[in-house]
Order: sequence, then structure tokens, then C-alpha cells
Amino acid sequence: MLTNARQSLLYVGGRAFFKLGIFGAYCFNADPVILARKISIALRAVLHEDFTVHIDQLSAAELAIKLETLQQQYNALQDLNLALDLTRGKPCTEQVALSDALDGMLKGNYLAANGTDVRNYGGLEGLPEARALFAHVLQIPSEETLIGGNSSLTLMYNTIDFALTEGLSGSASAWGNSDPVKFLCPAPGYDRHFAICEHLGIEMITVPMLDTGPDMDVIETLVKEDHAIKGLWCVPRFSNPTGCVYSEDTVERIARLGLAASDQFIVMWDNAYAIHTLYDDAPRLASIRDFCQQHGTMDNVFQFGSTSKITFAGAGVSFMASSDKNMAALKRHLAFQTIGPDKVNQLRHVRFLANPENLANHMAAHAAIIRPRFECVLATLARELADQGMGVWSTPRGGYFISFNTLPGLARKVVKLADSIGVKLTPAGATFPYGKDPQDSNIRLSPTFPSLEDVKAAIEAFVICVKLASIQDRLQRAK
Repeated sequence: MLTNARQSLLYVGGRAFFKLGIFGAYCFNADPVILARKISIALRAVLHEDFTVHIDQLSAAELAIKLETLQQQYNALQDLNLALDLTRGKPCTEQVALSDALDGMLKGNYLAANGTDVRNYGGLEGLPEARALFAHVLQIPSEETLIGGNSSLTLMYNTIDFALTEGLSGSASAWGNSDPVKFLCPAPGYDRHFAICEHLGIEMITVPMLDTGPDMDVIETLVKEDHAIKGLWCVPRFSNPTGCVYSEDTVERIARLGLAASDQFIVMWDNAYAIHTLYDDAPRLASIRDFCQQHGTMDNVFQFGSTSKITFAGAGVSFMASSDKNMAALKRHLAFQTIGPDKVNQLRHVRFLANPENLANHMAAHAAIIRPRFECVLATLARELADQGMGVWSTPRGGYFISFNTLPGLARKVVKLADSIGVKLTPAGATFPYGKDPQDSNIRLSPTFPSLEDVKAAIEAFVICVKLASIQDRLQRAK
């Protein structure tokens, strides 16, 4: 006796099964998981055949026929009780397992290279060997580097809070002395950056993201005209979520902003994916420090990074850098919060990663694990949606995300449709300040954490949701 779910799936997938010549083998007593996988393969063939025409070229009658097919496919997915998650850019289990040797790495030897017992107090700046290793990631001298705890977000929050309440150059320079305080926020961008500003009462101004980075024409105009603007958020390499790498021209223009902006203007340079390449030919990022030195704006940039997606996401090492003046002021501020960071964790990271060459090999192992997931998503999107007018997407060469833009006004609908069949996506609007995407089109896809099998299932379901929402919208507009 066939279950209702199987009957529904067979009805929807029947045409595809006949096409592949495997219908008879899976009609009766088929394992539901195997059946779902076979149907997924079959549906891909049907979808590719049925949706190769641009949506604008379809008549209302053709759209209605396709809508009926899509609705049947969507209903079948509901019957599967999926539980898939593409919400956050977390490393998968295989990735964190690459660093399992951290556990027990010290083997009872707690002495740093200079003889410091890392189990004791002190060392606000971090171990010299840790500063040297992670300065390489940010392309800066080790003496300008400070090592923190496991979260670079903590360092970023402390920097903003310090500038707001105490001032980078003393109390008279505190941003909070004036009202309002504004920040430039390239979008689509990182929701946690926006959350810091919103929590601290800083007004956010959205700036468009281009393939070369944030729109510098807009930024330069704004900072010249509005001296309430005190900062700019940046994720310069493999930007979250678009995956773009800032061009050399963009990097230099950002480095020059301190010459035109208000006093105490800072760039928050969150280089979270500095070494997170998927391919050897990934674009390189120009050194903002070199440009700052050239233009005399070292005091206007703070750089950040961490090992959160290098070793253990919840037990890594964060680091930051800025000018001597800024770091001296910030260290005085941090001294009231802590007597020193976790030097034990710093030392075990240094001994595990050892040098830039070992670090590069370690990151290549990460890429080998997650590259198939990215390629799966991008291949499915290209096969099912290319040149059909239902969406566009980024094709990153590194980082953790793929940015997808639906037709205007459909992102929330797509996310809701996906949620109803058990596929969790980042909330629509999350990549914009205040959670408000003016076009309601951007969706951040995060394929790193789920298994490859789950990524395949999730992106195929996502495609059906995009097509369903797009055709429903087009038919509505045609009325």
C-alpha cells in the first residue's frame, strides 16, 4: 500500500521517472530517502526541460501551466517533512575537525618563546609570536597588532563603543558629544555590523554595493556633506554576502576618506575572509595600510580578523590593528576590562598553525571541503535559472556566502515559501540596515554548514520556491 506522500511524489515525478526509465523500480516498497533522492534527480531533468524560456516571453496561458506543475512539485516537497538550513555561514563538522589537534597541543609546555608562563595574568597585547603570525593575515607589522579573545566582533564592538563614549583622542573627541552619530553601511552587507550600530543608537545610511566594492562616488559625496558621519563598515575580501573583492582603486579611495571626512572618522575594516579562498586564482586584496601610510590616514582605519573560520569557530583567536596612537588609546580602555586575554589559546594556535606556509595549507584543506558545496549551489542555479529572468546571483571565488537577488518584491515570499517546506533561509532584509531591503530582493545563501547531500536538496527546493514566487507574481501583474 503506497503512503499519501509516495502517491503525491509519484504523481509529480511520474513524467520524469518514465523519462529516466526507473519508474517501475521505485513504485513499491522504496525507501523514502532513496525515493526522494531519485525524485530530486528526476525533477532536475524536468525543470531544466520546462523552464528554458525567459519569463517575459511566456504567455499567461503558458505561465498558468507552469504554475500548476510547480505547485504540484512544491506540495510534494511539503510531504517530505524536510529540515534543511542555509541560514548562517558556519564551518561544518569536517572543517572544525581539521583543527582537532589543538586539543592537547601544548602537552604541558606553557612557556611562550620569551619565557612567559601563559597560564598567568598579563600580556594585554597578546603573545609576540601570535602577533607575528596573525599580522601576516592582515598584511601589517606585528607591532601594530593586538590579539584578543575568540571573537573579532567583541573587538569591533569595543572599538565603536570606545569612540562613541570616551573618544579615540580623549573625552572631547567622543562621538556621543554630538547628535546624531551616523555610519555608512554598504548593503547587501553583514547583519551583525548593522546590529552593533542599531544597539548603540547609531543611525545607519545604506550605501550600494558594486562588483568593485561599495559605491565610492556615493560615499565620498556623503562624507564631505555630512560631518555627523563617523564611520564606514567594510568586509573587503569576499564581502558578506556578495563575495566581491574590493578593487585597488576602491581600497585607495577608502584610505583617502580621512582627508575629507569629519574629525574622528574611522573605517571598520573587517577582513574576516582574508585567507578564505576557494580557488587559487581568487582576486587578491590591496593593502589598505600601504595606502593609509601614503595619504597620512593611519589613524582613520581599524583592521580586524579572527580564526573563527580557520580553527574552532567558538574557541579561536581574534586580532586587530590600527595606528600607534589608536592602539595606545584602545589598550588603556581595555585595561579596565581585562588583565589579559587567553594566552593559553594563543600559544596552542601558534604551535598548531606554526607559520604562514602551514596556515596556507590548512586553508587549502578547508577549501577542499566546502568548494563542492559552492559548486553544487552555483551549478544548480545556472542550470535551473540562468537567462530566465527570475533572479541573479554572485559567483564568489572565496568566502562563505552566495548572494541571490529575486525579482523585486519577492525575497520575503521566497523565504516564506521555503520555510513552509522545511528549508530555513536567512531572513529577507537581514543584509540591509534595520532589516529593510528597499527592493525586497536579496537573499543570503550559506552552503558551508550542511552536508553536501543536504545542500543539494536545499538548493533544489529553493529553485522551486523562486520559480513559484516569480510565476505567481507575473500572473498577478498580468491581471
